[in-house]
Amino acid sequence: MTAHTTNTLTITTPEGIMFPMILAGPVTRFAAWIIDWMCIMALLSFIGPIIGLLGMISPDFSSAVYGLIYFFLSFAYSILTEGFWNGQTLGKRLLHLRVMDIQGLHLSLSQVVIRNLLRAIDGLPALYMVGGISCVITPYSQRTGDLAANTIVVRSPRLNRPELTRILSGKFNSFKAFPHLCARLRQKVSPDLANLVLDARLRRNTLESAARIQVFHQLADHFKSLVLFPETATLGLSDEQYMRNILEILFNDDKTLSQKKTP
Repeated sequence: MTAHTTNTLTITTPEGIMFPMILAGPVTRFAAWIIDWMCIMALLSFIGPIIGLLGMISPDFSSAVYGLIYFFLSFAYSILTEGFWNGQTLGKRLLHLRVMDIQGLHLSLSQVVIRNLLRAIDGLPALYMVGGISCVITPYSQRTGDLAANTIVVRSPRLNRPELTRILSGKFNSFKAFPHLCARLRQKVSPDLANLVLDARLRRNTLESAARIQVFHQLADHFKSLVLFPETATLGLSDEQYMRNILEILFNDDKTLSQKKTP
């Protein structure tokens, strides 16, 4: 379920957890596109001299090849970076933007391909005029490609290390007896996933009892699939206590994941 207010899209899970997403405006998105365009031109500069040799045979043929390579690089660059960088190109990464499914689901390859192929329409007649107008008049600031792919672009601001003293202090963490597993956990967990766990922990008292149990059970199952701690460390722990230990490993440690730079 989604709800929209001004420049924020709120996604509500079936368990009752709400995640507000700050929508990116056309100006910021255009600035990210300028950075990406500069990256594409830099790539072209490396192969430009090779294409220039074709001009000795036929200037027209050389120009046609140059145009084809430019369009190929434009699409390939966006599709590959958004596909492998979790919805981010270099420009979006630098400006803390991210492409997401409008329902908050994992971004599929088909969505990435569709939204980038339709850049040819959004770029008309020049300087992304169609795409810019679409971003202004649509409720979720979507260009034509986003509408077709059912995607949105959101802001992912850099997050500071949270203050967790109140919710983590004074409790024994049996997982710390296995530092190699703790290190493996920090390597496998992304900043976005770590912040989702933190958000669930902070909002646990706002959930109904059944939803609270289900949320932490699903989270615990997922983290057990990432790193499995020995039974001696997990014996007697509820799913919520299990995730409390995970949260401390991720945030309240000398080598915490929260010290990483969040894109």
